Amino acid sequence: MLFGILIRQVVARGSLRVVDWNGKTSVFGDGTGRQVTIRLHERSQQLRLALNPYLRLGEAYMDGSLTVDEPSTIYDLLDLLLGNLGTNYPSRAFKVFAALRRTKRRIDQHNPVGKAQANVAHHYDLDGGIYDLFLDADKQYSCAYFAHPGMSLEEAQLAKKRHIAAKLMIEPGMRVLDIGCGWGGLALTLAEETGAEVTGITLSREQHKIASQRAIERGLADRVKFHLQDYRTLAGEFDRIVSVGMFEHVGVGYYGEYFKAVQRLLKEDGVALIHTIGRLDPPGATNPWIAKYIFPGGYIPALSEMAAAVEKTGLFMTDLEVLRLHYAETLREWRRRFMARRDIAAKIYDERFCRMWEFYLAGSETSFRHEGMVNFQLQLTRKIDALPMTRDYMGERERRLSDFPAQLRLRAGE
Repeated sequence: MLFGILIRQVVARGSLRVVDWNGKTSVFGDGTGRQVTIRLHERSQQLRLALNPYLRLGEAYMDGSLTVDEPSTIYDLLDLLLGNLGTNYPSRAFKVFAALRRTKRRIDQHNPVGKAQANVAHHYDLDGGIYDLFLDADKQYSCAYFAHPGMSLEEAQLAKKRHIAAKLMIEPGMRVLDIGCGWGGLALTLAEETGAEVTGITLSREQHKIASQRAIERGLADRVKFHLQDYRTLAGEFDRIVSVGMFEHVGVGYYGEYFKAVQRLLKEDGVALIHTIGRLDPPGATNPWIAKYIFPGGYIPALSEMAAAVEKTGLFMTDLEVLRLHYAETLREWRRRFMARRDIAAKIYDERFCRMWEFYLAGSETSFRHEGMVNFQLQLTRKIDALPMTRDYMGERERRLSDFPAQLRLRAGE
């Protein structure tokens, strides 16, 4: 069977047991580790999986035509598969799959102004109760920064915001632009802890509504403004620009347009920081299941793609940090929290949605553990001397942000 041939090319280590629709059992791998057993409940499923595994595996799990025997979970299956794919040289079949995906990636990432908003709405305008099930209290929907062992998700998300603030070297009264502001947590923290005036923009109506309300509730509506707006239509100049978890939605065909907008909006002596998921291998293509069900129009960039676009704008790349495994740990905590409150998610939507979301979180975490996915923090300036010559100022400012309450810093005018 084609599916068996494909699985045999993938699973060299570990133990995978596949039970077909008619009860026939096949075992793959070297027998090490805990065995993972999956069941295929439809006769046609094997052929579908063989012809398009990257799409059909997630769909089969969503629809219930593929199940995983307890005590294993879909995470264990994906960890087994991607753990093998991450260490084995890709087979000819998987090279073909990758080549076909790359040929149509610009079509998949067609994100003009109107379509970009529709793509964002697909994911971010879900019932807000879903995100409350697994995010931290500040609703940070991006990679946390686990600066020390044993940090909670809340601590690591606050550390992420302060890590970014330190790199931006923000002073009181500076005008800061947050491109893709989410539910407003970063913008509000920057205003509270640095004394900056922050403008946040998003394409999600739900996020815009919540962020604006949060600014009012925290007494920051005079210093933090949120707008439902595309970055390409924005005017003005800003001392600092930050963008966290938004670049993944730009699309490879729009990188030049994006960085030209950053250059246009940034003051002559300004500083920008782009925080994005990235790939350590060469340019690729978005997983088709993710593109169809989770992030339409999204794409994880290679550093070479980002650097090439930056070089054409006159911006200087003044610092680059690669955050390894921080997102894997973030996603593990998100998945744990979601599964603990899965029954609530089922009441908000249904069981199919829950299986989709579980597959999304498990697949994302295993990708960061095995497939060379990381986070880039790219610092940009228009002037080569806009920042100190060494990185010492980052650590100093990060310690200051961590050591003193926000209200005391603002009162002292620091």
